[in-house]
Amino acid sequence: MKSLKAIVKPETIQKAENKVFPGFVKPMLATLTDDYFDDPNWIYERKLGGQRCVISIENGEVSLYSRNEKKLNVTYPEFEEALQKENYPDLILDAEIVTFDDKVTSFSKLQNRMQIKDPEQVKNSEVKVFLYVFDIMYYDTYALNDVSLKERKKILKEIINWKDPIRYVPHRNEKGNDYHSEACKKGWEGIIAKDGKSTYSHSRSKKWLKFKCGKGQELVIGGFTDPQGERVGFGAMLVGYYKDDSLRYAGKVGTGYDDDFLEKWRNKFDKIEIESSPFEDFEDDHKGTYHWVKPKYVGEFGFREWTDDDKLRHPRFLGMRDDKDPKDVVKEEPK
Repeated sequence: MKSLKAIVKPETIQKAENKVFPGFVKPMLATLTDDYFDDPNWIYERKLGGQRCVISIENGEVSLYSRNEKKLNVTYPEFEEALQKENYPDLILDAEIVTFDDKVTSFSKLQNRMQIKDPEQVKNSEVKVFLYVFDIMYYDTYALNDVSLKERKKILKEIINWKDPIRYVPHRNEKGNDYHSEACKKGWEGIIAKDGKSTYSHSRSKKWLKFKCGKGQELVIGGFTDPQGERVGFGAMLVGYYKDDSLRYAGKVGTGYDDDFLEKWRNKFDKIEIESSPFEDFEDDHKGTYHWVKPKYVGEFGFREWTDDDKLRHPRFLGMRDDKDPKDVVKEEPK
């Protein structure tokens, strides 16, 4: 085990707090912006379209958590195994679980792994996943929240044995605009800009910013329409977001599903159907039969833009999310 004193300067050690292992901690979240910039004090990382993961290693026991503290060990045993055999000291790491379609991360493809809870199905899954680690919050007996991001990245790179499926997230200094343009040309989701001097806060922060290449966000599913023609299951999802504790309607999403998904989720929706709309502001356009469901499920959706009346233009379904509480889903707007 490398000591912290062998990796960083004494003044960094002074910022690290000698602290009892805290267990699961909430991850830091980035804020969406359209104000792209270059800054020598900021770093720029690839935005990975996957599932957020907080890794906790205590007394040699590895625990993988979603951002809302659901255990992920059964779904991703290869990560547990890879980390377990290295005999790391107590650690808390921040990471993203991804899979690839060619050279681009694919959240849709990851769905075929995210939803699996049965060990035998996981073992037979053909979806190859990787754990991309980009930050560290705890090492040995030290809480690193008050250590600068650049110093945390230095510590992280030094202490982990970087072998697949565990990968390090590299970064670029300065030239955020160029990197963002390059990311969009390659078909990436975008990049994350981070203040290199920033500490780690367990909340959403403007010290981490999302430079996206396209629009997309999580939305709450509040209903569906009947299928038409030869379509099975359902026609479209009716989705929305919370504002002032009420669910606001954002539109219909009818593309992005395969037949297996349509049939499986129609069965799930039928079990939670309710009599009236959960949307505060839904106006019936009389274009089909509407079914309402309890707003307990969250999906990831891509779209071209928001309309002036806060509806989605040209939306498409990307996948289901089980790592976010529906009540936490709000319209994500650039700050």
